Amino acid sequence: MMDNLLTDRRTALKLAALTIASTSIVGVPRRAVAEAPRVLPAGSLPADARLGPLKELNHYFPWKPSASLSEWKKRAEYVRRQLLVANGLWPMPTKHPLNAVVHGKVDRDDYTVERVILQTADGLYCTGSFYRPKAPPKGKYPAVLCPHGHWANGRFYEQTEAQFQQDLKSKAESLPSGRYPLQARCVQLARMGCVVFLYDMLGYADNGPLTQQLVHGFSKQREDLSSPEKWGLFSAQSELRCLSIVGLQTWNSIRALDWISSMDDVDADRIGVTGASGGGTQTFLLGSVDARPAAFFPAVMVSTAMQGGCTCENASYLRVNTGNIEMAALLAPRPLGMTAADDWTVDLETKGLPELKQHYAMLGVPERVEGKYRPFPHNYNQPSRLMMYEFFNTHLKLGQQSPIVERDFVPLTRAEATVWDASHPAPEPTVENELRIVRGFAVDQDRQFAAIIPRDDDSLNRYRDVIGGAWDVMIGRKLPGKDDFSQENKDKVEGEDLLKFRTLIRLTKHSEEIPTLFFLPRNWNKHVTVWITDEGKSSLVKEDGSPKAELQQLLDAGVSVAIPDLLYQGEFLADGKPPTQARKSLNPREFVGYTLGYNHSLFSHRVHDVLTMIAFCRFSKYEPAGVHLIGLGRTAGPIAAAAAFQAGKAVDKVAVGTGGFRFASLTDAYDPMLLPGAVKYGDVPGLLGLVAPHSLWLSGEGAQAPSVVTANYQAAKAQVNSYAGAEAGAAADAVKWLLTGMA
Repeated sequence: MMDNLLTDRRTALKLAALTIASTSIVGVPRRAVAEAPRVLPAGSLPADARLGPLKELNHYFPWKPSASLSEWKKRAEYVRRQLLVANGLWPMPTKHPLNAVVHGKVDRDDYTVERVILQTADGLYCTGSFYRPKAPPKGKYPAVLCPHGHWANGRFYEQTEAQFQQDLKSKAESLPSGRYPLQARCVQLARMGCVVFLYDMLGYADNGPLTQQLVHGFSKQREDLSSPEKWGLFSAQSELRCLSIVGLQTWNSIRALDWISSMDDVDADRIGVTGASGGGTQTFLLGSVDARPAAFFPAVMVSTAMQGGCTCENASYLRVNTGNIEMAALLAPRPLGMTAADDWTVDLETKGLPELKQHYAMLGVPERVEGKYRPFPHNYNQPSRLMMYEFFNTHLKLGQQSPIVERDFVPLTRAEATVWDASHPAPEPTVENELRIVRGFAVDQDRQFAAIIPRDDDSLNRYRDVIGGAWDVMIGRKLPGKDDFSQENKDKVEGEDLLKFRTLIRLTKHSEEIPTLFFLPRNWNKHVTVWITDEGKSSLVKEDGSPKAELQQLLDAGVSVAIPDLLYQGEFLADGKPPTQARKSLNPREFVGYTLGYNHSLFSHRVHDVLTMIAFCRFSKYEPAGVHLIGLGRTAGPIAAAAAFQAGKAVDKVAVGTGGFRFASLTDAYDPMLLPGAVKYGDVPGLLGLVAPHSLWLSGEGAQAPSVVTANYQAAKAQVNSYAGAEAGAAADAVKWLLTGMA
């Protein structure tokens, strides 16, 4: 029956479109087989949105609330996991004893202040001032955490006389002690019956050993701290482990929350968080990843405009397809109060707040969100503080008479506030101490990964949840849907045994295009292979456009083959030269988070292309019996593995050749293969383990698959086929394996 069908030319042409949907090919000019394998005219580039400008932190970040609770729960689960991965907190680092040191009590009229040193990790500290009411609580004390943000000298901040006189004139302040606005909120909250912890951001005030210049002023990569053996923060190696300043600050916030909530006289169900500017960022980040705080008041930070300009507010993945408004939405249904000012938050009441109100209304608690614009410059001044006091009075059930009025206080001097003295020496701000911190987290990550390698069904599921959950965020896209495509045939060539199409595959949902060669043998056996390479489609054909030997072997066996140019391969290159560095944001500071905090990596984009190709083939109306994937090379192999993991059952057999590549070998923060988090989550072997239980052929890894791959396949009751021959013979061997057992 099939032989008869294939003698009908019209039917043969329809079968030629097995992965090309149903668009007519009438009018497409016929050309000689010997033509070079371009899809677009010479000098043309694909009309692909990814070739346009990168997203920047100063762009527009609107948010559309979910239409239903079920839709929101699914979205919230993903975004929360994305934030945890971005902050290096998926899974949570090991929590060691804080070794809290509380000393140097200062006695004031109705409250006390103590100095606090928490050791949050090996060499890392959280330092601050702890305010406590003298009046005994009615039951237990409510508590408020106060991350301070980017005020000069942090906890020690004191306005200049000129600044303060201007604030008095504009009614931004009214009391002499308003010259110390960070202390002012803590004193008033303590007088309202709360224990309050005002703690330092990294590099500010007493916090060490990381310096303010490194943490908040980093601008240029440090070659001497960028090797696999010796690396510091902001390097390729720290990116590969998702170790960032914002992650360390959020970790300090979590540990501060651990400390204050563990106190016997603190009500763990009544803990609030408030900060302004960078402290506002910490406020909603903490609440986004930790369910324990009960109420939040981020001041002058929640906005659809600028998302936070400091290196301590950005990290790879942090705002890819999300932004500060959605992060604030993750705090719901817990109460949320916000202030806006004459800065990037100026439009909050019309952009962001209405959507948050809609969101809270959908959750049945419309009264729990509020926001107010105040006509002052960037601040946490008295009018903003008064709004915050009323907010916490209501939502932490403080029982204070309204309206709340601030009273003057005696500010702490620097000598009274600093946590370091002769008995408590400050850590030295040395490179060795920086390396100690990152090394401690890296060792803990490796230990956690080793402990999660699967042994049985339960641990296999755990591996997929944790490691797979991270790679899912890092790749950032699932398999497209069957209605997400269009295509345009640019050319077809008929041979005696073969039909060849030059086609643009369009993922219309994302405005992406993939120049692709499709080969269809006339004896098609209903199987399709997507074959990706390090260079693109030209590497599988000869100069005359005819298939090379390994490709011809598949075609002779009746397998149809699709060969795409992935992003920045082949026809994506105006000059024909592959990129030696990934694209950078316009920000002149050499911090990857300014780029990959808002945009997918090149590696991820290429995985997206492969997913598009797999879905395009799988959803063909001709219903292929099998869709297979080949990726051989240091670039193509890991990309194929990642695509196979994300594609799930949509792909059948997978042949991967890694060329022995490891992400851990990268030293350039802008290497085209840089994928933040890749080393933390097992590098190439950890990724290959996620391919289980797909039928997998593997080369480039020696005579045996890496142990983590073997463990995953054994737990999944599947088998890896390892090839340890010469690299030159890998393609032929992969094709031979792929054809084994194929009808």
